[in-house]
Amino acid sequence: MKTVKNILAGALLLLSSALFAQQESTFTMYRYHMNMINPAYAGVDGETVVTGSFRRQWTGIKDAPESQAVSFGTNVGSNLGLGISMVSDKTFIEKQTMLGIDFSYKLKMNETMDLYLGFKAGGNFYDVNTSGLQTYLSQSDPALESINHFNPNVGVGALLKNEKFFVSLSVPRILNTERAKNDDGYASVATDRPHIYLSGGYDFNLNSDASLVLKPSFMLRYVNGAPVSIDINSMIQIQNNFEIGAMYRTDEAFAGIVDFTISKRMMVGYAYEVSTRTELASAKNTNEFFIRFKF
Repeated sequence: MKTVKNILAGALLLLSSALFAQQESTFTMYRYHMNMINPAYAGVDGETVVTGSFRRQWTGIKDAPESQAVSFGTNVGSNLGLGISMVSDKTFIEKQTMLGIDFSYKLKMNETMDLYLGFKAGGNFYDVNTSGLQTYLSQSDPALESINHFNPNVGVGALLKNEKFFVSLSVPRILNTERAKNDDGYASVATDRPHIYLSGGYDFNLNSDASLVLKPSFMLRYVNGAPVSIDINSMIQIQNNFEIGAMYRTDEAFAGIVDFTISKRMMVGYAYEVSTRTELASAKNTNEFFIRFKF
């Protein structure tokens, strides 16, 4: 039994490494994909937006984490917004998909500033498939039974913004959920606690015709029992159709970012991320792709 548990623990080792600091997905280009974590962004500014992201982490490590995200948001009235967000993560034998329906309501603070309040309802489809593990035993063992269940959840968020700045605060999943983890060489059950996200940014015009704009922003992630993680981003927008910049994630990684506005309706982007954690010295890089359609 001990051997079997160690085999399963080894299979989940990459998972525990990937989730050491944060249990939820992390995207470098978060600024254009915010209703993944804050339902208040659904239908913001009266726009209809479809966004997709693909992230392949630590490409030097076999079966390293992969994440895909798709979100949709639109306004359904002068003050109401509706959206759908889906985030899928896969690491070796573990896979989970978070699906949520987002609702937002806009409060007019003054002529230039709006406050959006959001509510997210949905849950997490969680699966650990142990059928592909080799145990060297002639009979199956209950310790290697696959896990497959659904955890319902709800979330809330708020967004304060005007044309130049935004401040976002959200808890996308309020309820605790359970998952598998590696615990000192043994497979065990862990609890995913609520995550708090605080983000903000400001756009500075660097010249009179606003053809050159500096766009700094940050994303703070907090969960009880793990170190605080902060992304610090700075982008320069050129002629309103090209952006280039960099990101630093505290004690985790740094990245270069570029995105292009192909047309009034389409934007694409790419981030190349390098880990600064010494235990991931064999990991070459992380690649993240992004596409956004506006209607």
